[in-house]
Amino acid sequence: MKVQGRVHKYGSNVDTDVIIPARYLNTSSHEELATHCMEDIDPDFVKRVKPGDIIVADKNFGCGSSREHAPIAIKASGISCVIASSFARIFYRNAINIGLAIMECPEAAEKINAGDEVMVDFDTGIITNLTSNETYKAQPFPPFIQKIIEKGGLINSIKN
Repeated sequence: MKVQGRVHKYGSNVDTDVIIPARYLNTSSHEELATHCMEDIDPDFVKRVKPGDIIVADKNFGCGSSREHAPIAIKASGISCVIASSFARIFYRNAINIGLAIMECPEAAEKINAGDEVMVDFDTGIITNLTSNETYKAQPFPPFIQKIIEKGGLINSIKN
C-alpha cells in the first residue's frame, strides 16, 4: 500500500492538547473533530490540508493525554500518514487502532520540509521525497498492522 501527499511540518513534543484541544472533546463526531485539528498550533491547518496529505514531525509526537480523539481528528482531516522521529507510545497504539498510518523515521523527519511532496510505501518502509528526490528507510509495518490500517482500524479489521 502506498500514499502520497503534501507535507505539513511540525517540531518536537506536539501533544494531544494541540492536536485536538480539550474544549472540543464533547463530541464523538469525527468530522467535527477534524474541523478543529491542530488549530492551537496551526490555525490555518484545516484550510490547507487536502485528502492524502502527510504530517511530518520531530520527536515525541502525540505526547500528553491518552485520548484517541487526537489520531481520529488527524485521520478525519484527510491526513494519510504521520512520519515522526518518534511517537508517544499511547498515541502510536491509538493511531493503529483507528487506522491512521504512522512511520518512525528520524532521517525523514529531519530532512523533509513543509510543502514537499512525499510518497510512503508501507510494504517496504521506503519514504520518497518527490520534491528533493531523496529516499529514507523506515521499518515497514508487519502484515497484521498493515491489515488493520487497510481496513480502517482494529474494529473493522476484526469484523472482516
